Amino acid sequence: MAKTQQKQTPQQQQQKKGGATRASDKLLGDIAPAIVQEIIGRTGFRGEITQVKCLVTSGRDRDRSMRRNVRGSVRVGDYLMLRETEIEARRIKSKVTKGAYT
Repeated sequence: MAKTQQKQTPQQQQQKKGGATRASDKLLGDIAPAIVQEIIGRTGFRGEITQVKCLVTSGRDRDRSMRRNVRGSVRVGDYLMLRETEIEARRIKSKVTKGAYT
């Protein structure tokens, strides 16, 4: 009797080899926790982005204070999980709030 072989998907073949895909490497790469120290202001076209100053607590850039843009509700003392710590957000230039044109 002949054995029947099932056709494997590329994901199953990748798991069999023991390697991870590129997308999962980006998600599971060096994630650095950071604590929010200060809320700088609101930005974005409709004011939906909050710019905060945060302190990286572990990882390669430990004890580095940096400016980041956060979407959603955030308060001082909250922890952010940063996928990367090399890029810092640009400063908010004006004090215009929530998409007002002046």
